[in-house]
Amino acid sequence: MEDKNDILLKQLFADAAKQTIEDNGFTERVMMNLSEMTDPVMAESKVRRLSHLWTLFCVGVALLAFWFAKGWPILESILSGGKQMLINTIEVFLITAPTTEININPWLVVLLLGFVLVFLPYQTYRKLSATL
Repeated sequence: MEDKNDILLKQLFADAAKQTIEDNGFTERVMMNLSEMTDPVMAESKVRRLSHLWTLFCVGVALLAFWFAKGWPILESILSGGKQMLINTIEVFLITAPTTEININPWLVVLLLGFVLVFLPYQTYRKLSATL
């Protein structure tokens, strides 16, 4: 059995549904725009385009900052210092590894280091670029 309030609410909504309000086609225009905005293909392409534009803008700002800061000599010194430190570390390891009591093949460690520093970042880059 229905409650008196439920009956009154149904009657109110039935009366309200019969009314028409002139909106000069506003509702149809809104519904057309909503269907365009909710289209997943359209929304995804718009997001992708905005993402690419944002990435391009950030790269441009970074290049300008690099150029204004005269970053090339700084980058060269960082890379050469890092390379020299890596070479020194490997050299010290290759000299001292045979003198330790741990049975380690130094060349295996060098190959493992190369795998970690070269191959893994390359594979990660490939997988990330394939998903984007």
